This record gives sequence, C-alpha cells and structure tokens, in this order.
Amino acid sequence: MTLRKLRAELAADQELGVGNVLSTLVARAGDDAESGITFDSEVDGHPAWRRLTLRDLDRAVAARAAWFHCAGIRPRDPVAVHVTTAADQVLAFFALTRIGAVPALLNTNMDGTTARAYLGKVRPRALLTDAAHRARLGNEPFPGVLHTDITDAAGGYEGQAPSQYRFHPSDAAVITHSSGTTGLPKPVTASHASLFAATRHRLTLPRPRTIDRMLSALPANHAAMVIAVTLALCSGIELLMLSDQDGKGVLAAVDRWQPSCVFGFAATWPQLVAEDLDRYRLDSVQMWWNTGDAAHEAHIRKLVSVGHRVVPKRGGVDRLPGATFMDGLGSSEMGHSMFFITHTPDTDRYNRCIGKPHVFAEVAVLDERGLPLPAGRIGELGIKSPTLSPGYWNDSVTTYRTRRSGYFLTGDLVYRDEAGYYYHVDRVVDTVSLSGGRYLHTAQSEEQILAGCPEVLDCTVIAVAEDESTVATEVLVSLAAGGPAPGDLQARVRAALDEHVAATVRSVIVVADEDIPHGPTGKVRKAILRERYKERTARAAAAAGGKAETV
Repeated sequence: MTLRKLRAELAADQELGVGNVLSTLVARAGDDAESGITFDSEVDGHPAWRRLTLRDLDRAVAARAAWFHCAGIRPRDPVAVHVTTAADQVLAFFALTRIGAVPALLNTNMDGTTARAYLGKVRPRALLTDAAHRARLGNEPFPGVLHTDITDAAGGYEGQAPSQYRFHPSDAAVITHSSGTTGLPKPVTASHASLFAATRHRLTLPRPRTIDRMLSALPANHAAMVIAVTLALCSGIELLMLSDQDGKGVLAAVDRWQPSCVFGFAATWPQLVAEDLDRYRLDSVQMWWNTGDAAHEAHIRKLVSVGHRVVPKRGGVDRLPGATFMDGLGSSEMGHSMFFITHTPDTDRYNRCIGKPHVFAEVAVLDERGLPLPAGRIGELGIKSPTLSPGYWNDSVTTYRTRRSGYFLTGDLVYRDEAGYYYHVDRVVDTVSLSGGRYLHTAQSEEQILAGCPEVLDCTVIAVAEDESTVATEVLVSLAAGGPAPGDLQARVRAALDEHVAATVRSVIVVADEDIPHGPTGKVRKAILRERYKERTARAAAAAGGKAETV
C-alpha cells in the first residue's frame, strides 16, 4: 500500500483516534510502514538512538498491556504515570489505551508536593512511577491506589495482552495537565476523537515532501506529544522523542540525529538561541514548529537564520538558506494550535501575530458579556473546534466556568486586523488596567523589549496594581552572552515600551534563569513573581517607617 493511499484510508476511518492509532497502523501497514519512533533511552534491550519500527513498538506495548492487565487495571480506570524518560511515557500511554484505561500523564519535572496534590484531584486507580519519582513523592501511601514501578511492566508476556479496546469517539482517552503557572495544574481530559481531529485534517493534505524526520523537544507527558506521535506514525515520518528539553541537549540531539523538523514550546527557543548556533550542525532543519505560547520575533529571527528551506520553482525546487518557523497558539484544552503562520528570513508580520485560524477552528474575540468584537478591538479568545477538550477531569465547576456563548474561553487576550490575522497580547490574568481606559499587557511589553533591546536574550514583565490608581512594573531580563554592554539598560527598556507602560516601570533587574520560577513545562510563574514583588515592597515600606520605596 502506498503512503498516499494509507493516509487517505486513515483520514476516512471514523473509528480511528488516539486510543487505537498504533494497533490500527500495525493492522493496516505492518512491516511496510515507513514510520517509527526513536528514543533517547534503551527500550527492552533495544539500544537508545536506534529506531523502533511499528512491529517493535507493538511488541513493547503488548508486553506492558499484558502486565497492566494482569495487575488488575481495567477499561476506564484512570492510571497516573509519573516517570522520567520519554520512552516510558509514550509506551505506557499506548499500553494503557490498548486496555482501554485512561492514562494521566504527569510532567517529569513536577515536584513531589505538587504531584501529590494533583493526584488528589485525578484520584487514579493506579500509579506508575520509577525510582526517582517514587522518592520524590515520599513514603506516605496512596490509599486504595495500586502503586508500582514502571520498569516491572516491560516483563509482561505479550501473548497475554488483551485485544485492542474499542473506543467510542467521545470516550476519554488521556488526561494531561495545564502548565500550572497560576496554581495547581488542572487535569485536562482529551477524548479519543478530539485529540486526533487535527491529525485527521492533516492527513487530507499533501504530506510535505521533504519533512521525513521530526525531533520532538516537547514534554513527553503533554497533549502535544500525543499529537506529534500520532501525526508522525500516520504520515510515514521518523520521530525522535527527547526526555529532556534543555536547550543544549536539544541542539546536541539536532546535531547528532539531523532532523528536518523540530517541535517545541516557546520556552525552548530562548534556550536554543542563547547558545552559539554555529557550533552545531543545524543545516538539516527545514522547520521549527512552535506550539503552546506564541513565540517572540527576536527568537524566531535567530532560528530562521540557520538551516534551509525548499521552495518550488518551474521544473523543480530551490534550496534556500534559512529555515521556516511555524508559529501558533495552543494549549492542552484547545487540543491543537488553533492558528498558524509561517516565518522565513524574509518575514515582516510580527508583533505577536499568531496568524489565521485553521479551517477546523471557529474563532471569536469576545467582550466581557461574551459578545463578538470587531476587528481592532482586544478581547478574550473564544474557540469552537472538534479538537477541544471535553473538560477538566473531576472538575465540572471549572469546565463550565470556561464556557461562554458556546465557546471555550482560552484565557488569552487577542485582536484581529482587517486582513483576518490574529495577534496575541497577553494572558487575562497577567494584564493590568491603567487609567484612561488603557491596559498594560505584559506579553506584548516583553515582545517590545526583545525587539528594541538586542542585548536582552529574554525577559519577564511583572505588573502589580499597588492601589486603585498606581501600577508598578518590574522587568526581569537575561542578557545575551558576549553581547554589547547594557549601558543604561533601564532607559533602553523604557524607550522600547509604549509611553503609558514605560511610566509604570520601577526597576529593570538582570537575573539568571534559575532566579525565575517556572512551571513544569517551562512557563514563567508570574503569579509567584508578583507575590515576591509585593513582599519586597512591604518590607521596604516597613523599613522606611511605612513609606513605600522603589525597589
């Protein structure tokens, strides 16, 4: 069967979804499949960095499914997975969905206290850990929960594996979690059909001819991982899954494995461009593919200066210097990026432009009453899409609170221009109202600083309403190694900002990455930084006899 015919059949198969994608591909393609997955750790004696075929994956998954089944895990049981390697995450996902259980994948970087609280929300039937995460969770037992080591599961006898569970499209297939930047991460449910909907759409489109090797720098617990895996397997593409998303490690993996496409989150790109890109072999890369938060122009421009792209011409193709960068905006709840825009070295549409919606997404910019706003007006992003999560696991209150006028409210503030392009300005929780009907949008301010101050590698803007009439802004910056001396950095930062925002700046502080609190997925926890600012201000006021001072 040709790959083109296989993709067409998969797109038309309405029983296909994320819960049965591997078993379906093995049945349809078997040994003829071009796709496979490479892991950076050993799998059942299979060496790290060597491709596992569909048959290899199926055998590894069957062994684990047999072991889980013999341990008493049954269809519809929620099963938490808190492990280290991408291989353990991916294979546990496939094995549990083969049984019909619902894997709840935890980020490997989640601390023990947060993980315990999160597990209390999920209430799993079983918990799968490795030695590192078992120690992190502590010795206190989880009453009524089967708690076992993930390494034991590889010893199952594949002949005892149950047959593939038959999913209904609306069945819960996996639980992932939100970033946790504003508090405890929320457990996000994805259905068998919802998390496959975008892949189904892509299977109806021509496969990019030159994208044959994808490297995933995405956290292996994330919904984006499930999408990347299903898309690669269904498209005849080799996929490398990394267990760690550290910038140097990602660049070393690109140098070693020579992918044509690299997936990542916005938090990954500043780590990459902080390094000397000339030290790595990056010419194989044709596309950097971002999801989650929108990426910054300053980081995109550096990444599209390396690699190459292939463009059609009469009678063939041209190979041009400089890769492409596909940007968008997505989240676990959205089930896929809702927008797309492709940048090249010649691109000039920035200022946090996230592009136009995918054809499967209905997008609206809504006011506080849930009514659509016209072009040019900033409002909350509302989404209708077959990719959307059906809600939060064990949390109907939050599920219904995030719905209005038939739309899912993403928590993002956006606007669209007259040409139909959308622009992201901030998260709702990070925006502060100023006098005169104006607002301070922290993400948009960060974009302006990075564009106007080339010596700044990355920055975080914290805005705090000190009272009804006063807003104070603190700007935390990391400087590019070997760059020009910052000079009067505070004056340069203020000059890059809108006048009404610059007037609120109290301090510009050079920080190291370890000084910034991050959530498990790498997002900055601005809520913690706001609290730290308030505490410092209160201490300064107390030291000054009740009079607040600039800090």
